[in-house]
Amino acid sequence: MTTILIEPLDVLILRGNKLFADAGSHGEALMPPWPSVAAGALRSRMLADAGGDPAAFAHGKARLGDALAASLGSVEAPGSFRITHFGLAHDTGTEEQPRFEPLLPLPADLSVDQHDRATPLQPTALHPALASSHPLPLTPTLRQPEAGKPKGGLWLTAAGIAAWQRGAALGKHQGHWLTSSELWKLDPRLGVALEAGKHTVAEGQLYTSEAVALQPGVAFVAQVQGADGVLPEAGLLRFGGDGHGARLQPVDCAQPHHAGTTLAAAGRFRLMLTSPGIFPDGWRLPGTDPAGRWHFHGASARLACAALPRLETLSGWDLARRRPKPALRAVAAGSVYWLDDFRGNPAALDRLATEGLPLDDASRRAEGFNNCLLAQWL
Repeated sequence: MTTILIEPLDVLILRGNKLFADAGSHGEALMPPWPSVAAGALRSRMLADAGGDPAAFAHGKARLGDALAASLGSVEAPGSFRITHFGLAHDTGTEEQPRFEPLLPLPADLSVDQHDRATPLQPTALHPALASSHPLPLTPTLRQPEAGKPKGGLWLTAAGIAAWQRGAALGKHQGHWLTSSELWKLDPRLGVALEAGKHTVAEGQLYTSEAVALQPGVAFVAQVQGADGVLPEAGLLRFGGDGHGARLQPVDCAQPHHAGTTLAAAGRFRLMLTSPGIFPDGWRLPGTDPAGRWHFHGASARLACAALPRLETLSGWDLARRRPKPALRAVAAGSVYWLDDFRGNPAALDRLATEGLPLDDASRRAEGFNNCLLAQWL
């Protein structure tokens, strides 16, 4: 695998899946962007470096070297290229010696109140007299000193990720999380629509959109497999909408991992999505049978509990075919599943870290969806 840093040279236009409609429409930025943004930018750069014709590639007629052809594959059948991690990172080193560490969104099994107290949700068997629509054996329960609205927009640092994986207590003063305002700012932009074919201003068609300005010392990090020798590690990259630029450079940014042997010995574990999950059965992990057992890589475990934010809708722009991608429902990054009664080889747990969850759509798998992180369930 190769890990590269993507540092924006200017603000970024990171659009979601909401189209402009009436006059006065507002285009919200999608932050963080889907991993498909990084995948599309990197693969386009790889094709351009080789002098490939995008139109020919779209029709399966591009003449590529063996290594590049094996990595990119084709529009219908992607090659070995795959984003195994994409997200934010921040510099904790010095100006002379930068040191970037990964950041992850606050897991859904943690609640941080207005006093910066972090409280984990506990899987609990409800009393039989309590009726609930929760379909799993255990229900995620929040027990905190006082009622209050939880904070949003929090990101775990490397120390926070490690503490969460161990099941240890988290705290603001221990440097376990940062707020989104410490990582980026939104820059509103005013625009005016044009008359198609005339290049004149459309009367009454003003709109606003949001640009994203990363704070100093904050960048994106992408971990890529299946592109050895053909992945660009320096130079510039068109990233996001409107072709805004970013600088590439290799970086040593170790991604969090938890040994499968430890989790297998305990017989139970937690799983958090680090990128949106595209599952055939809604929110359930792919491979879950009617009895509630999850089967993966020759092993299995009981799906005992889940803490899930609202589902989101994925789309995007197909650069090869020059058309929108089909909209898909996805489980949000940060969603947490509790699994127990593990049966199988511990190596199956290690494979989850490197291969992610199963995904039949080869294109979406190459783009970095269905990636996950494992942790202890104490």
